[in-house]
Amino acid sequence: MEENNYESAVFTLTDEDGNEVEFEVIGQHEMNGEHYVALLPADAEVDTESDNVEWEYVILKLAKEGDEEILVTVDDDDEFDDIADYFDDLFSQEIDYDA
Repeated sequence: MEENNYESAVFTLTDEDGNEVEFEVIGQHEMNGEHYVALLPADAEVDTESDNVEWEYVILKLAKEGDEEILVTVDDDDEFDDIADYFDDLFSQEIDYDA
């Protein structure tokens, strides 16, 4: 898979009900040969002034479908836990709690 930089990219995803929602890539990481992205809804209001910052973000995996790259859910619980731990650690380091 070619190396892509998806930071600050915006994807339009369709949920189970057929609703389209725009998501912004807030992080990406390659682990065990797989490429993962963390996405935050583009219209999410993130209060950076609060001492209790909690983002609800989505983690998806890049997969190939023919010649096209697609985003898919991470169905394996252990795989999801590993990549979620990585992103949780990454995002907690980026937040300055002393500000």
